Amino acid sequence: MKIAVTGASGRAGSHITAELARRGHAVTAIARNPEKIAKLPNVTAKKGDVFDQAGMAALWAGHDAAVSSVHFTASDPEKLIGAARDSRVGRYLVVGGAGSLEVAPGVRLVTTPNFPAAYKAEAQKGADFLDLLRLQKDLNWTFLSPSALFTEGERTGKFRLGTDQLLTDASGKSWISFADFAVALADEIERPAHQRKRFTVGY
Repeated sequence: MKIAVTGASGRAGSHITAELARRGHAVTAIARNPEKIAKLPNVTAKKGDVFDQAGMAALWAGHDAAVSSVHFTASDPEKLIGAARDSRVGRYLVVGGAGSLEVAPGVRLVTTPNFPAAYKAEAQKGADFLDLLRLQKDLNWTFLSPSALFTEGERTGKFRLGTDQLLTDASGKSWISFADFAVALADEIERPAHQRKRFTVGY
């Protein structure tokens, strides 16, 4: 498939780009500074500005899927969603946050008392992005939330999927590596199971 990845030089974005490339997909890797994108087979680096709706739409046009892997506090969801719609891309997938996941019925992680203050603005913006996506009637979107701890780690290919609830392991830890998150996202692109839905991945 032809897949565009915006934010391809970031931590999650670089792993997603590498995972898609190793599976043989043709990846258009987009970043503000394309020279920071790793040089890989099947990957074409392009410069893009997430605040330029028309520019992003032009970069995403002609692709089977477009992936947004950008900080929510450093982008505008209205413009990104608008670009996805304008580009007529087949699918629009968003690297989400864990803050919008529920820890109890109707209780989002971001609203809990012990949620780290340093991450609150980003998490809340991510939750707002998800709420906005859920209002879209003419966009084939998917929002993949990582677990609470989103970190470097090995690519195991072994993880669990969930829907709107935070996943934790037997010890209560909630985590996923960037590499395994990339596997879950690539699997979703290849075998769609969560169209117009949010899902989550964790160990």
